[in-house]
Amino acid sequence: MDSKKEKLAKSVRNIPDFPIPGIQFKDVTTLFKDPECLRLLSDMLYEMYKDRGITKVVGVESRGFIMGPILATRLGAGFVPIRKPGKLPAETLEESYDKEYGTDTVQIHKDALDENDIVVPHDDLLATGGTMEAACKLVKKMHPKKVYVNFIIELKDLDGASVFDKDVEVESILTL
Repeated sequence: MDSKKEKLAKSVRNIPDFPIPGIQFKDVTTLFKDPECLRLLSDMLYEMYKDRGITKVVGVESRGFIMGPILATRLGAGFVPIRKPGKLPAETLEESYDKEYGTDTVQIHKDALDENDIVVPHDDLLATGGTMEAACKLVKKMHPKKVYVNFIIELKDLDGASVFDKDVEVESILTL
């Protein structure tokens, strides 16, 4: 692991038994409050996607709303939120999914993307992949040209990347 990634990995806070017993929560808010870590995240995300023609960054509620707009701004792209039900004011598409500790649903505005878009959905953590898999299904309903998927952290032992279609490139800054 290079020194930049090592700094980020050391700055992630572990919260045992959150939100339920048996879950080891990776708290990335410690990365966001540290100006150096925030800059490193911004720079690393930009370097990953600067030459891919990204037109929209899709942030998954809620921690995808932090680095998603930063990446969109750096890339000169738009930002689109994927939210929990009842949070988006216009007509939506929705997808339900199972996660490590329950079932949930996410929504996107029906007019958020189109067939000319090259999209990178972003979230903080890849565990089992359920949330982002649902987000990708929503994005793909709008038939964009290409879909990439990005996380700050991938928990490798949970093999969440295996749930994505082969045409979706999955990348993470850190693999823990």
